[in-house]
Formats: sequence, C-alpha cells, structure tokens
Amino acid sequence: MCLKLSVSSNIIHVRYIMDPRYITLSFICIFFFTLSNSKSIVKNLPGFSGDLPFTFETGYVGVGAENEIQFFYYFVESQSDPAQDPLLLYLTGGPGTSGLFPFLYQIGPLSIRSDTSGWNNCTLELNPYSWTKAANVIFLDLPAGVGFSYATTFEGWTSSDSSLPLHTYDFLTKWFMEHPRFLSNPLYISGISYMGILVPPVTLQVYRGNERGSQPQLNIKGYLIVSPLTDRFIDFNSRLEFAHRVALISDDIYKSTKQTCGGNYVYPDPNNTECLYNLQRFDECTKDINFSNILEPVCDDVNPAPDCSAATKVTIDAWANDKDVQKALHIREGTIGVWEKTNETIHYSFGKNDTICYSYDVFSVINDHKQLATRNCQVLIINGDHDLTFPYVGTEQWIKSLNVPLKSRWKPWFVDNQVAGYEMTYAKTGYSLVYATVKGGGHAVALNKPRESSILVDGWLASQTYISDS
Repeated sequence: MCLKLSVSSNIIHVRYIMDPRYITLSFICIFFFTLSNSKSIVKNLPGFSGDLPFTFETGYVGVGAENEIQFFYYFVESQSDPAQDPLLLYLTGGPGTSGLFPFLYQIGPLSIRSDTSGWNNCTLELNPYSWTKAANVIFLDLPAGVGFSYATTFEGWTSSDSSLPLHTYDFLTKWFMEHPRFLSNPLYISGISYMGILVPPVTLQVYRGNERGSQPQLNIKGYLIVSPLTDRFIDFNSRLEFAHRVALISDDIYKSTKQTCGGNYVYPDPNNTECLYNLQRFDECTKDINFSNILEPVCDDVNPAPDCSAATKVTIDAWANDKDVQKALHIREGTIGVWEKTNETIHYSFGKNDTICYSYDVFSVINDHKQLATRNCQVLIINGDHDLTFPYVGTEQWIKSLNVPLKSRWKPWFVDNQVAGYEMTYAKTGYSLVYATVKGGGHAVALNKPRESSILVDGWLASQTYISDS
C-alpha cells in the first residue's frame, strides 16, 4: 500500500509493503511539485555511446480531478516516417511492471546488457527488431506506484482493472493535446499479458469518446495484444488441455482429470477428491516447467542465466536506480523511493486477492471484444505456441465466442521461406481480427522470437494502415 499525506509544503509518502514474512513501513519526504504536464527530449543515456539515433521523449501527464496521478511515459518517434506511421500506446503486463522493461528488453529501440564484471556495468545497444522501426510508440508506467509514476493522494495510489481504462484514456487525450501533430496518425492500443484485461476497455473508451464528440478526436484504428489474459476462467483452465497437447501430461492424466473434474480445473469442488487428486498429478508434472516457454529451462534465482527474469530484474533495477540515468530521463527528484522493475504489491498471480493498492475487479473482457466487433476496428492477437502462462488454446476459445465469421482459415505464415507460425482471420463489415501464433514463441514473444514478432507486427500495421487510407 502507498499513502501520501501533505505536511506543510512537503509530501510524506507512507508505503506499506505486504509480505507473509514481514511488514515494512518506510517514510520518504519529498518536495511538493506543481502538478502539470511536462516533457523533455532525451539525447543521451548512460551506457550508450554517443547521441541516440532516434527521437526519444520522456515526461509526465497528470490525470484525475486534481492531476493527483502523475503518469510517466517514454515516447519514441518512428525511425521511418513519424509523421505518417502508426502510433502505438503500449501497456506492460503484470499489472505493476514498468514500461521501461519492454523499452529495454522486448520491443523498444534499445537493448540493455551487463558484462561479467558486475550487474552495474550496463551497456545499451540498438535493437534491430524494435517496433519503433515502423511505428511511433508510447511506453507507459501504469498505474501510480509503477516505475516512475506516482500520486499525491491516497486515492491516487489506489487503482483497479475498472478504473485504469478511464485513467489511460485521460492520459491519451492530454498527451495528444500536447502533441497535436500526431492526431492524424493511425492509433492502436497495444499491450501484453495481463494488459489483455485493459487493452480492450481502453480501446472502447477511445471509440466512445469519439462517438460522444469528446475533444480531441483520436484517430483510433484498433488494437493488438500479445499473450493476452482475457477471461480468468478460460485462460487458466486451458492450461490442462495445452499440457496434454504438448505431452507434459499423459493421456491417462488428461482423460481422468477431464472426467472427474467435469472440465473445471480452475475452481474445482473441494469435496471432489478424485478431481483434486488428478489436479495434483497435473501439478506434479508441470511444477518444474518454465510456464513462460516450456522449451526453456526454469530460471535459477541464485545464479540466473542472463535472460532469466531474476537476472533481468537485477540489471534493469541497477540501471534505473542510477542517479545519472534518472537525471538523463528527467525524473522529478524525490518522487519515488527505490525504482523496481515490478511492483509486487500490484502484480497479479492466480487466486491473489485484492490489495490495498489494487483491485483485480474485472473477471473477463470478452464482452468488450464483442462491443468492439460492432465498430470499424482492426485487431491483431498474438500467441507464442509454447506459452503455458496463457496458452493459445484459451485464446482460440474466446475468439470463437465472439461469433465473427471466419474469413481466412488456419494457414502458415513465413519468414525467409520458413514457417514462422500460423494465422487465421475473422471479419465482417468494418471489423477484422487476425489471430496469429509464433512457432517456438513463449509468453514474451519478442524476447525469444524478436525478428518474427517484429515482421508479424510491422506487416500487419502496414496492411491496416493501407486499408484505412484506401
């Protein structure tokens, strides 16, 4: 929990970090800032040699009745044609993970590396597969308490699945008012993982804002989501079916579990001992599997490999907490304590109850997808076919429930004359949904299949921009 109380001209942060082993209470006094939007061009970053070869802007946008929520963003102009290329708002999963993570590890223009002499020796390299090669991208620290975003009231620190779409739409409209030259660019809301719960309602807010005549009018064209959480029952329940398809469990375990549990593996009857026994067998078979990519080893948190989550956290935490880095990013001094890649008080895991800071109050967004299917809207949904976190099995199930006619049946798509995955298209007047898998891809597709994911997204954006302009 994070709480701020005003004391004279200062603000006192009172932050509770809940953990089963301990409770920490820390106080941080900071200077009170006049709450207004601000933006700065970043020309150099520690770890990168020379000037950045792309236009990079950071800034704050205040939302809420009194601008009590200060969202921090990282904006990269397209390295192709920023005046014409699409603009993506990219929301990071978790919730609770900073937009700096995909900026440095997945789809942003830079990649961070640490050498063997220590985690603090970080270097930045250009990412040849960045989505910013062909699109303008806004990375956002969302909600307050994540990354460099903060709030000045207790209410500002608290958020939920249902409140964030409103805050995000507020952010977008204010950001565009300060960047009017991008109002004509095709706009797509995008994100990954848990943001599957937020991207559709955020997109719907933009369409509704345009429909009621709100200003500015945003040139919304659609949305794209990678490895989305969409329905808390369907997506988690699909894990057993996926595990059977890829031989993580036997036919016997699969058939027995399906029969005894009646197809419900997420919320089983606590009195159904046969079902519980079979689910235990499933857990035993998968507990040592890397859910993010079943082909990769489970990360060793003590001596992690460079691409393991524990290692990436140490590297990015060290870099982002460096005073020179924060100065280069134009961070308001004193607005946060220790920067963390992921705020674990907000981050979701299956079955986690609401925290004082965050409420997981949206169970499913299938209805939001259905409402967007009634509008002129273009959609791209991507799954890595080796992701056990939110398997492609569940994604296929909820897509079919939208009852949109199938336009193009399941077929391979290629990179260098090799099958890179499979895709199918659903469409009706004004609406199109392309569903694509990436062969060998995991949960964060851009991490282990960066070239394929970049080609897939760039090709889709180019085709949709062409359609919208024809």
